[in-house]
Amino acid sequence: MPAGAADGASVLDRARAWLAQDPDGETRAELRALIAAADSGDAAAAADLDDRFGARLAFGTAGLRGELGAGSNRMNRVLVAQAAAGLAAYVRERAGEVESPTVVVGYDGRRNSHVFAQDSAEIFAGAGLRAILLPRLLPTPVLAYAVRHLGAAAGVMVTASHNPPNDNGYKVYLGGADDGSQIVAPADADIAAHIERVAELGDISTLPRSLGYEIAPESIVEDYVAATAAVAPAPAGASGLSWVYTAMHGVGWETFSRILETAGYPAPEPVTAQIEPDSAFPTVAFPNPEEPGAMDLAFERAREVGAELIIANDPDADRLAVALPDTSTPDGWRRLTGNQIGLLLGWRAARLAAETGATEGASLACSLVSSPGLEVVARHYGLDFHSTLTGFKWISRAPGIVFGFEEALGYLVNPETVRDKDGISAAVAMLGMVSEARGRGASLADLLSEFDETFGAFASDQISVRVDDVSTIGRIMAALRAQHPSAVGDVAVERIDDLLEGVDDLPRGDVLRLWLVDGSRVIVRPSGTEPKLKLYLDVRGDSSGDAAERITALAAGARRLLDDLGA
Repeated sequence: MPAGAADGASVLDRARAWLAQDPDGETRAELRALIAAADSGDAAAAADLDDRFGARLAFGTAGLRGELGAGSNRMNRVLVAQAAAGLAAYVRERAGEVESPTVVVGYDGRRNSHVFAQDSAEIFAGAGLRAILLPRLLPTPVLAYAVRHLGAAAGVMVTASHNPPNDNGYKVYLGGADDGSQIVAPADADIAAHIERVAELGDISTLPRSLGYEIAPESIVEDYVAATAAVAPAPAGASGLSWVYTAMHGVGWETFSRILETAGYPAPEPVTAQIEPDSAFPTVAFPNPEEPGAMDLAFERAREVGAELIIANDPDADRLAVALPDTSTPDGWRRLTGNQIGLLLGWRAARLAAETGATEGASLACSLVSSPGLEVVARHYGLDFHSTLTGFKWISRAPGIVFGFEEALGYLVNPETVRDKDGISAAVAMLGMVSEARGRGASLADLLSEFDETFGAFASDQISVRVDDVSTIGRIMAALRAQHPSAVGDVAVERIDDLLEGVDDLPRGDVLRLWLVDGSRVIVRPSGTEPKLKLYLDVRGDSSGDAAERITALAAGARRLLDDLGA
């Protein structure tokens, strides 16, 4: 039974209390039917109610994210109203004597995103804040930009990014000293405490609301378009570039298309079936370009038109995927890994800093599970380097950052504009790199080879172990700490960093980092969002072939280690 679960009667009482305050006709009908079924002895309905009301969606540094539906353990208008009122109280408390601190709200094309955003704006305005709602559904990076552009105290983006179709979420940014980054501790706990106090009052209909919120002017979007187009205006090599783009049924295309026109790039061949927002995500089982099958339509379109490149955004356009032709694959196309894209974009950023004489105090940053190749690039150009905990809430706070990335397709290429991952500005930067290469007769594949020749060949892999019992993950982590492995496969372990004990300047975390004698690295950590144990593997070879052999051998050794631990 989940934490906070209660017996059947108390769960029914909670469900009835929730029903009494729910303003949404769809979730009221859903909940009324479940209560009636449970009252009549339906065991499945009772179990469903227990899942919905036996726990509460936790508010953390990632805000809220979960399945849509009635109940405290789902995303719905009651939960969002409580979150908005709690955040409003936190913002007022943090603002001190500022009479009307600003909160800006954005939303994407998922189910109920606009409803949740409008509810939030009304509650913020009712709490005496200056509430500004973005003018229409827009990418997450536009909201992140607006927080800084408007000098807002906070921002909310209603999105579940690349989660399954029936999910939604509530992502929070802070202004002021946080400079438009996502929240980190202790702000998450402070906001959560305010939300809990609102929830304990038990009736969201008593929350003050106001229709006195503002609609943001179109100029905010235009300013984001101009700033992002300036990341990489089209060079001469862009002429004639044939490429394919998919928005993955998300909100990226309208904004991205305006940026392409402003920057001077040729229009792509679109994946028409995926170009417009569609909350049902009808052509993909999971709207994440990392997932198998998600880019199949893009591959098909690229084969039809003989494209040189594929660019994809996830549904809220904060992530970027890139693919290139590869005759050795069944589809004839190969998606680059997040590390490959990150290293190319990091190379670009470091080279630009060096060319403009802006290396003093400048840094590259990536999450500690991302490729160690970025540090090699930084040192090559005389830049600082920072390794952070996972998540852009940490990466964006790296001192002097000019570029940051995480291996899960997230890239920060324009920190003066957006202090978060931005799949649109990253796409513009990638188009600039590819176009510059075309101007001298080179391809994206050639760029990858040039990187290897300059910095060494880096290869990465990831192993995810899904468990039925979450305690299994704790047991494995404890076993690894109790007796450090002496080797992974045939390669001896040189040293182990335990982030729970404090390492460098990193915040403490449940992460083990194993350094092997041949320079390879294995990082072990629990997933922050799923019942998974995750291993991140990295090697450096003399050539791409050598690196491929090394990563294959390291992965086999890591799997044997997991087997020995009973994973």
